[in-house]
Amino acid sequence: RGKLIFMTLLEGLLWLTLNVYHEARSEPQIGQVAVAHVTLNRASEKQLPLKEVIRQPYQFSWTFQKDSYVPDDPDAFLKCLHSVYLALQTPDFTDGATHYHLETITPNWASGFTYIAQYGSHKFYKQ
Repeated sequence: RGKLIFMTLLEGLLWLTLNVYHEARSEPQIGQVAVAHVTLNRASEKQLPLKEVIRQPYQFSWTFQKDSYVPDDPDAFLKCLHSVYLALQTPDFTDGATHYHLETITPNWASGFTYIAQYGSHKFYKQ
């Protein structure tokens, strides 16, 4: 039972880090931590494991736009892992945000959400 819990925790950590890597690896650390908080908030809101939340259709663009999920920049992956660690250790400064988008686009859904703040090049929202 202990091994199963440990493996489940590791799987969640891996998927959360992959999400930050593919969504925000070029962002400043605060932007990466904010993306991690959004992902954690969605998992909490939906009561689903991180892997399931991240892989839901059309929720995070990298999951359906990439041929491979394997990171090709190990240094960036480790920085994202550090950002995930910080997100797990700090209060959610996104005020419960569950969505974000690049500042250069305005998706249809954004008008129905409450704008929270911008961290790096992403704007963050909640319902």
